[in-house]
Amino acid sequence: MEGSVLVIGGGIAGIQTSLDLTELGFKVYLVERTPSIGGRMSQLDKTFPTNDCALCILAPKMVEVFRNPNIELMTYHEVKKVEGKPGNFKVIVLKKPRYIDEEKCKGCGDCANRCPKIEVGNVFDMNLGKRKSVYIPFPQAVPPVYLIDPDLCLKLTRGVCGVCEKVCEPKAIDFEQKSLEIKLNVGAVVVATGFDILTQLSSRWGYNFKNVVSALEYERILSASGPFGGQVLRPSDEKEPENIAFIQCAGSRDLHENVPYCSSVCCMYTAKEAIITKEHSEHSNCYVF
Repeated sequence: MEGSVLVIGGGIAGIQTSLDLTELGFKVYLVERTPSIGGRMSQLDKTFPTNDCALCILAPKMVEVFRNPNIELMTYHEVKKVEGKPGNFKVIVLKKPRYIDEEKCKGCGDCANRCPKIEVGNVFDMNLGKRKSVYIPFPQAVPPVYLIDPDLCLKLTRGVCGVCEKVCEPKAIDFEQKSLEIKLNVGAVVVATGFDILTQLSSRWGYNFKNVVSALEYERILSASGPFGGQVLRPSDEKEPENIAFIQCAGSRDLHENVPYCSSVCCMYTAKEAIITKEHSEHSNCYVF
């Protein structure tokens, strides 16, 4: 349909694009592969250069998307195929099972509270924090719906437990959910898929040592909603560091990493993180290399 648009990616770019398109009268299908919109911005403590709270800016826009009748929000979905031409694209989207009914879930958290304490790293906190098999990505997640990790859940892996199903008052737990293919017909496609961080840094940066963290991991350490409640603590022993070094251009401007170009962002977020570090921990010394 010429009057509808597919937006791939639910970060700040995809969110703002979707809102702008509805202002122009378009129907929008916003597809996000993770369980919540928000993208990388939702993981940041503050934004440069004003140091405003990132979620304070982002959360109202997330809610606006959720409530907009002209935006069909498709979280935990992935685009599998796009074919056609401008004005008439045929798209296949895969809906992944949450094992919790989005229409019934009230977001109360009773399921997670009663879930046995078998925990894994919380991806949202860059694995610095923990989560159970029933979880919500982060407190401000949109939609505010829990999901079940099929690789960790005792009911789905061993056929035992099921305590979440027993305590869920609205009967939202559905262990029979399956993946579902959805076909869309749209007039245009916007790709706003964002970025992923470099996961394989050369050993010369020392990333394999304790207390050497990436910039995004450090954002979660600084965040009041992060694993340490905004305190500047070392992950290894949760003690306050005396000296903190920021190494620039790790993974960029580097022929060894096959990334010869400048990231164009590390100078800005290093300045921001160093300033916030001093605000949170006035006795820590920051050194930028």
